[in-house]
Amino acid sequence: MIMTFDAQEVIQQELEPGERLVWAGQPLQGMRFRRSDLFMIPFSLLWGGFAFFWEWTVIQEDGPLVAQLFGLPFVLVGLYMIAGRFFLEAKQREKTFYGISNERLIIASGIFKKTMTSLNLNTLNNISLTEESDGSGTITFGPPSLAGPWFGRMPWPGAESFLGPSFDLLENAKTVYQHIRDAQKSLTTRTS
Repeated sequence: MIMTFDAQEVIQQELEPGERLVWAGQPLQGMRFRRSDLFMIPFSLLWGGFAFFWEWTVIQEDGPLVAQLFGLPFVLVGLYMIAGRFFLEAKQREKTFYGISNERLIIASGIFKKTMTSLNLNTLNNISLTEESDGSGTITFGPPSLAGPWFGRMPWPGAESFLGPSFDLLENAKTVYQHIRDAQKSLTTRTS
């Protein structure tokens, strides 16, 4: 993965004195389909189809205003699940930056507000690499999530707390994984 100037600049601002940047990058950009979409696309079409049918029927039959208003949130959620989530996730990845320093991992993200996550290399002991056939992949830190296979990294408000930190959709995931392992080994050697 090529170290982009933006990623370097963003992560460099977060480094402490004496801390050295080893690698910086971003997730793959644009709209992406994930394995979780095998479940989410049919589910979203069923949800949205039912919500649209409900709303259309109530409006056509001149149903009570309460019934018409009741269906609107379900229609909005359906629109988000069918299409909106792809646009929001693409925007979220555009504003996400990853860094590996000689001491820690850094994740800077946020569309509306900046969120910083820092993981100490000394205490980080559960690292998982999921690699696709094209070399792209995700590196997950901490125990695997039970919700991950079903909902992936879909941008639901508050979902990050259930899925845990990760370097998501990396171009050359194995190379980045090796950078992390090397930084851990180097840190262990220095402290011994």
